[in-house]
Amino acid sequence: MVPAAHEAAGILRRQSARESAARTYARALPIVPVRARGMTIEGADGRRYLDCLSGAGTLALGHNHPVVLESIRTVLDSGAPLHVLDLATPVKDAFTTELFRTLPPALADRARIQFCGPAGTDAVEAALKLARTATGREGLLAFTGAYHGMTAGALEASGGARDVRVARLPYPQDYRCPFGIGGARGAELAARWTENLLDDTKSGVPAPAAMILEPVQGEGGVLPAPDAWLRRMREITAARGIPLIADEVQTGVGRTGAFWAVEHSGIVPDILVLSKAIGGSLPLAVVVYRDDLDVWPPGAHAGTFRGNQLAMAAGAATLAYVRENRLADRAAVLGSRMLAGLRSLAADHPCIGEVRGLGLMLGVELVDPGEPGPGAGESGAAARVRPGPQQHALPQQQALPLPHPQHSLPQQRGHQKQPQPQPHTQSHDLPDTRPHPAAPELAVAVQRECLRRGLIVELGGRHSSVVRLLPPLTITDEQATAVLDRLADALAAAERSHRPAADGRLPSDRP
Repeated sequence: MVPAAHEAAGILRRQSARESAARTYARALPIVPVRARGMTIEGADGRRYLDCLSGAGTLALGHNHPVVLESIRTVLDSGAPLHVLDLATPVKDAFTTELFRTLPPALADRARIQFCGPAGTDAVEAALKLARTATGREGLLAFTGAYHGMTAGALEASGGARDVRVARLPYPQDYRCPFGIGGARGAELAARWTENLLDDTKSGVPAPAAMILEPVQGEGGVLPAPDAWLRRMREITAARGIPLIADEVQTGVGRTGAFWAVEHSGIVPDILVLSKAIGGSLPLAVVVYRDDLDVWPPGAHAGTFRGNQLAMAAGAATLAYVRENRLADRAAVLGSRMLAGLRSLAADHPCIGEVRGLGLMLGVELVDPGEPGPGAGESGAAARVRPGPQQHALPQQQALPLPHPQHSLPQQRGHQKQPQPQPHTQSHDLPDTRPHPAAPELAVAVQRECLRRGLIVELGGRHSSVVRLLPPLTITDEQATAVLDRLADALAAAERSHRPAADGRLPSDRP
């Protein structure tokens, strides 16, 4: 029974009164979903929404896809047990077989799998524990802007943590490059930083148990790692006996235009962390790793709900459907088309600092188009005329090739030349450029205006100023056009509400 609109308002009031102050999505999206199919959610008030949140990337096939529902009904109707801890079952065997079928062959041929607790953060914890057990070491290498979950160990490896066991490394990006140059040279410097940290006996960083990275930082603001940089990270870790953990909790199952995001670069990690879409909308998390790392004793990592039979059935159906229908290829094609639409949108809106993404994992960074703020990076016209990699080669080191076109797009603003150094100032060959400051309040306004127009989006990035689009892989051409149209309208409305008048006041401040 669908509640009436006034009953839905009561549900929202009771949620606010009863639930934790830590609740998140409910604050920005005050709706009461009652029905859903594909990309469409219907609220209790009868309004329909295009869902570009997709359960934070969990719903690869959208809501209530027929193959997912049928797989669940089959298990329920069979009389099979729903709770079996880690016992072997036909459902688990079918899921594992389908998952291994999709893995990079070099990993699948000698892989082991550990079923963890039901969330991605549990799988991250298992991966860290496994690496520490296998190497006998404690420290970790992780990256600025990372997000790996909310449990203690996962938080230690995430970007905002402060833990002496974790060495924080620069993650390459263009608009806010920590070295102020972006592109191939910025990625090259990030790689060299990592090498130097590991090889310098006085760096204070002992040999680590593992390096953990996301092929695309999602919560960090939709930052795709350059393929060549990922290959360098694989070379650096392999040469030093450091297990490489790839966190594909959000990027996996076709999201980025390849079944697994590591396939873009061709690297094979030692440990792969998987959750979200692999459960077909239900809780499921696993760690897949090289068999020579399988040295932990029985019970070293367990979990009461690691045998979720319904999730395994839904997950196997989802994996097979994505594979058989080549939805990763579809994500690549449609993602490129949507990026082109966002590029066009950026041309008319100075508040868009950068557009970036890979496949159907898209982000629009919103900025204050006034004076440049603190930070650095090269983009815009400067990026378009940047010399080729040979001209940027650093001494005695081949520079990285330019990133994939989807990794670095010309829709970047805010970089203005600063005054040239005085004659007595030591010069350097790095560009003196700065991006515009992030605009988190504008991003909140855009999200709110999107909801008013029937579009659900997420915010992310270091400053929560990146509008994120994570549509299901089953999104149609018509729905993709509608998403861009609604986002364009929302952006224009949010800009009007945040544009200062001649007296310097925002519309909301004026009588």
